[in-house]
Amino acid sequence: MAANTKSFLADAGYGEQELDANSALMELDKGLRSGKLGEQCEAVVRFPRLFQKYPFPILINSAFLKLADVFRVGNNFLRLCVLKVTQQSEKHLEKILNVDEFVKRVFSVIHSNDPVARAITLRMLGSMASIIPERKNAHHSIRQSLDSHDNVEVEAAIFAAANFSAQSKDFAVGICNKISEMIQGLATPVDLKLKLIPILQHMHHDASLASSSRQLLQQLVTSYPSTKMVIVTLHTFTLLAASSLVDIPKQIQLLLQYLQNDPRKAVKRLAIQDLKLLANKTPHTWSRENIQALCESALNTPYDSLKMGMLSVLSTLSGTIAIKQYFSSAPGAAATTARSFDLVKLAQECCYHNNRGIAAHGVRILTNISASCQEKDLLPLEQDAVFGLEALLVLCSQDDSPGAQATLKITLTCMVKLVKCRPHLSQSVVESLLTQLHSAQDNARILMCHCLAAIAMQLPVLADGMLGDLMDLYKLIGQSATDKKQELLVSLATVIFVSSQKALSTEIKTVIKQQLENASNGWTAYRIARQASRMGNHDMARELYQSLLTQVASEHFYFWLNSLKEFSHAEQCLTGLQEDSYSSALSCIAEALKSYHKGIASLTAASTPLNPLSFQCGFVKLRIDLLQAFSQLICTCNSLKTSPPPAIATTIAMTSGNDLQRCGRISNQACMKHSMEEFRNLATRYGDLYQSSFDADSATLRNVELQQQSCLLISHAIEALILDPESASFQEYGSNGTAHVESEYERRMMSVFNHVLEEVESLNRKYAPVSYLASNTCLCNAVIALLKVPLSFQRYFFQKLQSTSIKLALSPSPRNPAEPIAVQNNQQLALKVEGVVQHGSKPGLFRKIQSVCLNVSSVLQSKSGQDYKIPIDSMTNEMEQRVEPHNDYFSTQFLLNFVILGTHNITVESSVIDSNGIVWKTGPKTTIFVKSLEDPYSQQVRLQQQQGQPPLQQQQQRTAYSRF
Repeated sequence: MAANTKSFLADAGYGEQELDANSALMELDKGLRSGKLGEQCEAVVRFPRLFQKYPFPILINSAFLKLADVFRVGNNFLRLCVLKVTQQSEKHLEKILNVDEFVKRVFSVIHSNDPVARAITLRMLGSMASIIPERKNAHHSIRQSLDSHDNVEVEAAIFAAANFSAQSKDFAVGICNKISEMIQGLATPVDLKLKLIPILQHMHHDASLASSSRQLLQQLVTSYPSTKMVIVTLHTFTLLAASSLVDIPKQIQLLLQYLQNDPRKAVKRLAIQDLKLLANKTPHTWSRENIQALCESALNTPYDSLKMGMLSVLSTLSGTIAIKQYFSSAPGAAATTARSFDLVKLAQECCYHNNRGIAAHGVRILTNISASCQEKDLLPLEQDAVFGLEALLVLCSQDDSPGAQATLKITLTCMVKLVKCRPHLSQSVVESLLTQLHSAQDNARILMCHCLAAIAMQLPVLADGMLGDLMDLYKLIGQSATDKKQELLVSLATVIFVSSQKALSTEIKTVIKQQLENASNGWTAYRIARQASRMGNHDMARELYQSLLTQVASEHFYFWLNSLKEFSHAEQCLTGLQEDSYSSALSCIAEALKSYHKGIASLTAASTPLNPLSFQCGFVKLRIDLLQAFSQLICTCNSLKTSPPPAIATTIAMTSGNDLQRCGRISNQACMKHSMEEFRNLATRYGDLYQSSFDADSATLRNVELQQQSCLLISHAIEALILDPESASFQEYGSNGTAHVESEYERRMMSVFNHVLEEVESLNRKYAPVSYLASNTCLCNAVIALLKVPLSFQRYFFQKLQSTSIKLALSPSPRNPAEPIAVQNNQQLALKVEGVVQHGSKPGLFRKIQSVCLNVSSVLQSKSGQDYKIPIDSMTNEMEQRVEPHNDYFSTQFLLNFVILGTHNITVESSVIDSNGIVWKTGPKTTIFVKSLEDPYSQQVRLQQQQGQPPLQQQQQRTAYSRF
């Protein structure tokens, strides 16, 4: 967890001087030219790091050409090193610009007399198959080498043939008969046949090829019944079916047939493994008969290992659409109860099995059935699932072995899932967890605390009466200072924060701080403070951040902690708000703003060029502006009380047809209208922050969304009560009761939203037009109700679990960024935009990039020609293209016109589109300058016209006529 947080808090030191791309390549080139083999090898193996750091085609092309030279003239060990580098850098191969030259240098070694050199070359060609799938000379060399008498060369040819078959339809069609002959030939050794058969998994390019391959595999399964041959053939059969998609039901039946009829355990294990693969890939192709056959096999087998494998397949299927098909397509399904199905009998039988793994799969199947088939009456199954989960919990929480911990994780995941879809079971599940918490091992306690927190975040099930048990356990654990105890302190504190829905009592805060002083380190205290900030316990968080200020070694860490302390203090100031006490509300908001301004100054000081803390700064600035807008609204409402509208204001409004006249002087100053626009502007800015947070977790994004909705709610209330009561619509702001609430903060915010909307709607219906006093009271109470919900600082404020960035390169690009690129005004500029998507340690954890949207715009900065009227279209360029990255690389081109002479500013901005089609404004934004110059001919004509001389063509004509 420390590593995760470091991305935000890394020190500002820049470390060693980084070399630019050319210098780094020259350094490696120097190593390649060395006379010592060791230095050459060292230089070769450092190339993948270079590609990772500078992943653009111009460098990668040069580097691979140098490696190809080494491959051509070096010894076999150097060639092997180049091969390994090529295989490691497979995703960069498509960036090679001179593919012909690269292949030519590598391919020259295929004519060597050394079979090892030829073998390495074949493996090299196989590794490059993605960029040269249709090279006939490579195809020919592979076919020739398959007939070689050297085993090393033949194995290399098999490797290359498999890779080319996957990429090229022509090669697959051409090599299929050759492979078939070799497999069926009596002269081919069995071990070679075992290596040749897997090539057939790639014969899926068209239906006829896949069908002929399946026939061959069917013959092999029948003709060669030895264990190894059956295993390899069946597995190839499965992979071919999974790729071609048309024969999956047949393959499932074949595997089930071997599972039921073949006596060999190795074959049964392979069949189970392949069935699991097909269950994950295509669960919708499983019929009720297939699942029934698998259940019968599991019920009848005497071997625990096989039973566990079959149950793992069934537990995978139970979490998919297949389980609905199983229950719905049963003959007489309406009449039969859930318990009469073989799958349910099997799961109930296995729930209390003496093998932990089998029992875990049993309860998982029951949990998935209870969650998926909610329309059925499954009360007995729910109870069976709960009892099975409790039995497993007791068994695994006492055992510290890795197997028991893995089973416990499955058990606790099932508990959370069951409680989420069946809330009435939550009380019994939570009580069993709390009971078991005292006697469990430390590792199990940590996992159980995570489970308790996950359940309590969804449902308010942890009553105040349960806090006593948790506090007793907390005191007991705090006496030890081992790493596991530190982790447990954090987990228990999280559960305590979640369970105490209101502010923490003084006694609880004293116990937590006392235990932290006795047995914890600073990192544990920081993690507990962070959890307190996430759960809205800002008083506790502020005290902990204060105690940590003097325990950090870096000034950036100091400023970070100081800013968190100030933010917690600011939010603590807002907890004392009372309804109908507007003057005290103003003083509380002013005090909070004072702390927020101190905190944002510290936060800015904590940021570094490597970690600019942009999300944190943006979130806090928006919070400051929101508090100021709330304060301004309360002041506006208060001023209306001190100078109310005249008694005839309603009559004036009806006469003039302007409803704003009902507000008297305030409408003239347009304060309310300005306030409404300010809240709408804040909502737009929150939307921009949301769109720029591609790497944020869903809870953080939901938090930002709730802030945005609170701004829209207030602007809507102002419009509905004061500015335009008749046209304001309540339907679009209706409560979203069907949405699942993920946290206590969201639950409380949604409750406030619904309450405010009901108040506004009832005022509009009862008292139309609404009196200024009632509308002011409603608005002020809405503001206070929103501020009384303690703000939650979510995970992304502290931790960045997913990291995604885009690096752009433009060509042509000037040597000096401030220097413009010269272009003639009668020509178009071809702007090439290349980009690389860079990931952190967990790519695609929350969302993945589907495509990149590139927006190119140009604006005329200064004119250098005559000052005549210019059409707007000629002054700007606006273009947009969407490109899909391949191996994290994308490239596209734009044609830009610069008809108007002068300096133009070109801006290239990138945004990403995720797999759900949502656009995220991630950046970056790159700018270059272009100077549009007049073409020489037009310049000459213009100069001649200015000097009063006839154009050049007319002069030539006169000269020609004057000769005659």
